[in-house]
Amino acid sequence: MNDKLVFRIILGVSIFVFIAVIILNKKILPVPDVIPDFVFRLPKLNAMLNGICSLLLLLSLYMVRQNLIAIHKKLNIITFCLSSAFLVSYIIYHWMAKETTFPMDNSLRPLYLAILISHIILAAVVLPLILLSFYYGLKTQQEGGNLYISKHRKLTRWSFPIWLYVTITGVVVYRMISPYYTF
Repeated sequence: MNDKLVFRIILGVSIFVFIAVIILNKKILPVPDVIPDFVFRLPKLNAMLNGICSLLLLLSLYMVRQNLIAIHKKLNIITFCLSSAFLVSYIIYHWMAKETTFPMDNSLRPLYLAILISHIILAAVVLPLILLSFYYGLKTQQEGGNLYISKHRKLTRWSFPIWLYVTITGVVVYRMISPYYTF
C-alpha cells in the first residue's frame, strides 16, 4: 500500500469519526425506547479504559527508552485497541444516554469546561496523528525502514503527549462529572 493511499484512508477514518461524534452529540439518530442497563455503566468503563491507556502509554515510553522495541510495539497496539474500544463505548453511550451537564452554580465549572474543551479538541486532533504514528512505526520493518523510524519519532513527539493528555483528561472529566449523573 502506498503512502498516499494510507494518508487518504487515515483522513477518511478521522473525518468519519469526527462526524459520527458530532451527529451523536446532536441526538440526530433515533434512540431506543428502552435503554439497556449496560449503557449506564459505560462512562465508568470509559474512564477505566482511559486510565489503563495512560499507564500503558507511559510504560510504552519507558520501553522504547530502554530500547525494548518489540515490547513498545505490543504495548502501543494494546493501547490502540483499548482506545478503539473506548471510542465504540463512547459512541454507544452518547447515542443512547441523556446528556449530563456540569452545574452552572458550581465554582469548578470554568475549570471543568476548560479541561473538557481541551480534551475534546485534542481528541479530534490526535486521531490522525496516532494513525500516522502507527503507520510509520509498523513500516520500520520494511525496506527503507530508517526513513520511517525518523518520521515515526518526529510525529510521536506530538502524538504521544497529546494522546497521553487526552487519556488523562478523560479520567479527570469523568471524575468531575460523575457525581451529576442521574441514572
